[in-house]
Amino acid sequence: MGFKHLFKAEVKWGPNENEEKRNPKDHEIIIEGKPVLSVSAAKAFKGNPKLYNPEDMLLSSLVSCHMMSYFYVCSQNGVEVLAYSDKAEATLEVDSDGSGRFTEVRLNPKVTIANPDKIELALELHKKANQLCFIANSCNFPILHNATCEVV
Repeated sequence: MGFKHLFKAEVKWGPNENEEKRNPKDHEIIIEGKPVLSVSAAKAFKGNPKLYNPEDMLLSSLVSCHMMSYFYVCSQNGVEVLAYSDKAEATLEVDSDGSGRFTEVRLNPKVTIANPDKIELALELHKKANQLCFIANSCNFPILHNATCEVV
């Protein structure tokens, strides 16, 4: 049997003492015991471009979850990861009625490993990491991987 975990987040919007008029798209996300996250709509939707937006956070969640899932499967398979980076991209399509959806995410992980004999395995493990990733398993759009691997 599996486990269930409950995550909580609070959203807060309202007048700010330091501002005459508050941007209706700027708000705060509060998760107990963590720094407050200032959020707005994406610049394309007249939000504050200096703040994170929900689209940024969805893509960031996928990138982070994939990386942590990848580290897990590498540790299970004796692949020593020395460095990891990813410049991911997400495509959002907006309909004429204002609704929209992500149609795909492209992860581009670049991994450096210590094991010269495990390059192919290190590349293959991205598929397993995607199968384990909680966030990827919650998405209804394709998550594509264009992984590269090198040895130091």
